[in-house]
Amino acid sequence: MLLIRNCAESKSHFSSEEDTRFLKACEVYIEDLKKNGNLIKAQPLVREGAMISGTPGYWSEGNYTATTEVIVGYYHVLANDLQHAVAIAKGNPEFAFTATARIEVRPIKTKEVTTQYVYPNG
Repeated sequence: MLLIRNCAESKSHFSSEEDTRFLKACEVYIEDLKKNGNLIKAQPLVREGAMISGTPGYWSEGNYTATTEVIVGYYHVLANDLQHAVAIAKGNPEFAFTATARIEVRPIKTKEVTTQYVYPNG
């Protein structure tokens, strides 16, 4: 899983032309991943949302953009190993358009070793 992180306002200064160039670069990246058989799913996240924390009966709810960095989207990719996933992440257009992008590259757990529970993959 590639979790795309960036400053909440990283693209707020983009002109409409620059925003279109960024979106088109993302489309090319996605199509290349599909063509190479590496893409399972990819989606940006809407800029609205909430951050929930606490415990039952003691919840705290706030604006998720209260922090400077947010997850702006994700790519669920198929890679040979972690290094292959890192190489795929390095090609993401976020890096070419902003200096504040970071991508968290994480394997997805499909099964619990202790209980043998298999997580749904749909």
